[in-house]
Amino acid sequence: MDWAMTEKNYNQRRACALAGIDPRVYRRGSIRPVDAELRERLKAISSERRRFGYRRLHLLLGREGWKVNWKKLYRIYREEGLTVRKRGGRKRAIGTRAPMAIPQGPNQRWSLDFVSDSLSDGRRFRVLCVIDDFSRECLATVVDTSLSGQRVGRELDSIARVRGYPCMVVSDNGTELTSNAILKWQEDRKVEWHYIAPGKPMQNGFVESFNGRLRDECLNEHLFANLRHARELISAWREDYNHHRPHTSLDGLTPWEYHQRSVEDQTLNRAN
Repeated sequence: MDWAMTEKNYNQRRACALAGIDPRVYRRGSIRPVDAELRERLKAISSERRRFGYRRLHLLLGREGWKVNWKKLYRIYREEGLTVRKRGGRKRAIGTRAPMAIPQGPNQRWSLDFVSDSLSDGRRFRVLCVIDDFSRECLATVVDTSLSGQRVGRELDSIARVRGYPCMVVSDNGTELTSNAILKWQEDRKVEWHYIAPGKPMQNGFVESFNGRLRDECLNEHLFANLRHARELISAWREDYNHHRPHTSLDGLTPWEYHQRSVEDQTLNRAN
């Protein structure tokens, strides 16, 4: 409309006719509030959390005290061009999936898996991720170039000194996790160890989902100069994930808040 009138010198009536709208519609001013402060805050959070969509940004704004309808936020989100571009992924088989049972309390079941990445000089490193399936807390992200079965056992013992041992651990059939060191560890600690079926990562869905978030929001966002740098950044991201990042499957709570609410509920039930 404006282009036709300024560049082509069309009058308003003719430009509206070409665009297929009534001139009264063009002349009608918008009554929507500008919401400049909300837009600036939304853009600021989005620049800090580049891989967050509008739903999680809505939760973060709500935690700061903003009272805004999610539909309005989505409109502003789109108008400001903040839509997150999805990264390409491999094709996945489509079929019936049996839902994984969710534990009813913390420390009932841990899941663990490895994630691989590389430093800026090309050297590969691995990250051992340990998750509490109930609260989705990340209990550890151990970064090193090599992680043997003995090392995995020591790291699990380190977590257990703070939280106690779980009833069950779930993992895949990697060589480190089926080694004699791990078989002896589970026998000595009286911890049940469940191995998922080969080629079925969906059977370990909680830690696989975490791995996806770790890669998308941390590993793909940084270039690691050395192991120390990788440990610092991944540890900082883990801290943020546990204490500040709202989890949509936990009613918008962070994993730590969900864990604390469960502990308070159990304490209250015992008192009653």
